Amino acid sequence: MTPRYLKYLWFSFALFLPSWSLAGDDFITTNPALHLNLTHHWAGYLSLVLFVVAYLFAMTEEVTNLRKSKPMVLAASLIWVFIASIYARNGMSEPAGLAFRASLEGYAQLFLFIMVSMTYLNAMEDRGVFESLRIWLLSKNFSYRQLFWITGIQAFFISSLCNNLTTALLMGSVIIAMGKDERKFITLSCINVVVAANAGGSFSPFGDITTLLVWQKGVVPFADFFALLIPAIVNFAIPAAIMHFAIPKKRPKAVQENQQMKRGGLVIIFLFVMTIITAATFENFLGLPPVAGMMMGLTYLKFFSFYLQKTTEQVDITSHELTGAELNVLQHLPEVGKKDYFAPMKMMNTPQYKEAEFDQPFDVFNKVANLEWDTLLFFYGVMVAVGGLSFIGYLELTSTYLYSDISPTIANILVGIASAFVDNGTIMLAVLTMAPDISQGQWLLVTLTAGVGGSLLAVGSAAGVGLMGQAKGIYTFTTHLKWMPVIALGYVGSIMVHFLINGRYF
Repeated sequence: MTPRYLKYLWFSFALFLPSWSLAGDDFITTNPALHLNLTHHWAGYLSLVLFVVAYLFAMTEEVTNLRKSKPMVLAASLIWVFIASIYARNGMSEPAGLAFRASLEGYAQLFLFIMVSMTYLNAMEDRGVFESLRIWLLSKNFSYRQLFWITGIQAFFISSLCNNLTTALLMGSVIIAMGKDERKFITLSCINVVVAANAGGSFSPFGDITTLLVWQKGVVPFADFFALLIPAIVNFAIPAAIMHFAIPKKRPKAVQENQQMKRGGLVIIFLFVMTIITAATFENFLGLPPVAGMMMGLTYLKFFSFYLQKTTEQVDITSHELTGAELNVLQHLPEVGKKDYFAPMKMMNTPQYKEAEFDQPFDVFNKVANLEWDTLLFFYGVMVAVGGLSFIGYLELTSTYLYSDISPTIANILVGIASAFVDNGTIMLAVLTMAPDISQGQWLLVTLTAGVGGSLLAVGSAAGVGLMGQAKGIYTFTTHLKWMPVIALGYVGSIMVHFLINGRYF
């Protein structure tokens, strides 16, 4: 089992572990709200086992080639089958059905929000927005130390709008291209980007899955997330300032490339910003969930997609250089097919092909089709399964221990440390499902710690895992681990600054 997946196993046992003495129907208790306590019932124990087994299959996805969504969705379905069967046998089908619908509604809102965000990101990638940024950086004669800070700062702010994985991979491509002769620069810059991407997403309501979950739940208003900006900067700046002195004092060779952003790229960036503003407006002024504003924002992109399709320029192919058969094929091909048809001729340098600029049609539905559906379905399984375990009663037990038996501050700090081993979206979902009675300052604290705690280990966030794959053999689990004490200083510093400047929220 690879270190990447140890966090899932740890979470499965540590968060939900109850008393494991087997029990039967005699242990079912009923509260005044007609809610059965199944924590010591066979259905509860079997649900826990299913949840753990599903995570084990998800952890071994790279070995078995079984997509992680399949076992998790199956486990979630079976957990609710057990719950519903017990409730039906006791003549209480309605509470179980309402609880499942509540879990499904929470996932539906999150799914639609992520769908719109990822569609815009795919559209910007298609138009060459990220590639243009990479080429611009490569064309400048920055020193290694300058590039270290530039990529870190850009990762910090880009991740407040994009997910940390996309941000890390974008900056990672620049780092690897510029640091071909300096492995140490690549290693330290990758660590810096991971820390910056996780920190940048922690202060923005739409920057990370943890903040998105908190915002969707409504426990922290939109504007109050930005109270975490300075703590997030501290989290990034402390380790970066220390690592700065280990960066070589050299200057890489400038690379000259020409990469033009495709037509409509700047407009799509503007529409994405307007979509975010629309979502915030819906929540703050209309009392509607942010997802309603995001769906309206999707129509901005759809109408612009229609405009791009109607104004697509024709392919410039000189007719007299083509044979009659080729002209006949050309007339019956769509615009995208024309480029695919003549690409082999270009590779073979045949005289039938003349270099031309292709204004490829833009279809927003193609961007939706390119979403990471396996991940979205996996998260469905996680949310519905966690909802089932909560309905059984296990999260109430965990919440009582974390937020009653010990200090909420200590509990939230521990949640952040656990996020280095546990997927931060999953652990934040569990905390939100527990719904502890804590102040807004504590909600901000757990949002911060769950977001930046994943930086402590390379496997603690999608950004770290992605960069390990991108910079194989250079940025590794071990190289990241060597700098964990420095990263921990930033973690502690951000918590201290939060208490220092955000005392009004406690």
